[in-house]
Amino acid sequence: MTTTVRRAAQTRARVAPLLGPAFVAAIAYVDPGNVAANLTAGARYGYLLLWVLVAANAMAVLVQYQSAKLGIVTGESLPGVLGSRLRRGPRLAFWAQAEVVAAATDIAEVVGGAIALHLLFGLPLVLGGGIVGVVSMLLLATQDRYGQRRFEVLVAALLLVIAVGFLSGLVGNPPDAGGVLSGIVPRFEGTDSVLLAASMLGATVMPHAIYVHSALARDRFGVVPDARRPALLRATRFDVGGALALAGLVNIGLLLLAAASLRGVAGTDSIEGAHAAIRTALGGGVAGVFAVGLLASGLASTSVGCYAGATVMDGLIHRRIPLLLRRAITLTPALLLLGLGADPTWTLVVSQVVLSFGIPFAVIPLLRLGRDRALMGRYANGPWTHGVLVAVASLVVVLNIALVVLLLAG
Repeated sequence: MTTTVRRAAQTRARVAPLLGPAFVAAIAYVDPGNVAANLTAGARYGYLLLWVLVAANAMAVLVQYQSAKLGIVTGESLPGVLGSRLRRGPRLAFWAQAEVVAAATDIAEVVGGAIALHLLFGLPLVLGGGIVGVVSMLLLATQDRYGQRRFEVLVAALLLVIAVGFLSGLVGNPPDAGGVLSGIVPRFEGTDSVLLAASMLGATVMPHAIYVHSALARDRFGVVPDARRPALLRATRFDVGGALALAGLVNIGLLLLAAASLRGVAGTDSIEGAHAAIRTALGGGVAGVFAVGLLASGLASTSVGCYAGATVMDGLIHRRIPLLLRRAITLTPALLLLGLGADPTWTLVVSQVVLSFGIPFAVIPLLRLGRDRALMGRYANGPWTHGVLVAVASLVVVLNIALVVLLLAG
């Protein structure tokens, strides 16, 4: 037993310094878009769409590991590899769709942070969005000044705040076990439930997180000698598994919270209404912690989203602009929407649908590159892994086609 414990401690000592990139990427999986999509799903349909989150999180673990592996093996990001292989026309088109996805991401994150500041302090949404933008600039400045490791620690701390904030409500009102079991069975109830499922999928398997994870691994580890790659890939599996297990727990907890405490309560299909219902059902303390979690989610995720956008631009069109300047530019659409009076929660949900349509453009190239032996060498995916990735990409495409057909028919 002593030998086993000692070996486990030695393993932790070797692995711990290698952890971090996945926790930054995982922030994308608990952004305000997730909050809106999962609360709306739980409030409207109870436990019905729980299976979507379970399936999406399993997909996310596989896809994010593939992205990190690409960065470790090639020493390049996914956008960088694509940028070196695509002709100019397709490369620019790919960059354009990736920027649309990044813009949708940024809108969700800034709007979510603005809602949190409104709930906590009563600030106008436009002012709150501006504050979120400024604070996210400070987070990015941390990465510029102190390096990636310090940035990873800061983001991981925010991830813990998010987890506590969003899961605290389950302590006072646990979900129904029978309802949870029934929610694991795949099914829909009409067009709106398919729309929400696409939104939840887009909020869970996020295109910009796929792009950025390869860059995070590249920037953290640089060019990795082949002899060191197996150990680093093993550590990355721990990193991805732990980070996305926490993110998945948060997402599932949000839906369970809404299903257990908010189902049938008027107005709970918005974040503001859900917050008010949480205050009524579970008390001001839980509601306050929830709002703090939402604020941490907006601040952390908008910083990671900006980092991802810079990765996409650098890899695909070989242009770089300072992260802080990019932050200022990408803040504008969100502030315009807030200023025009767009419904904040519905804006968040629609932004996640846009992300869902961007997933195949990230996943399909990733699975093709992952099987390329000329690029990946002995780390290329085998038939089973490749088959699972093809199934993931196919499921996303089918769901999006079904969504379009149902919306046109409706």
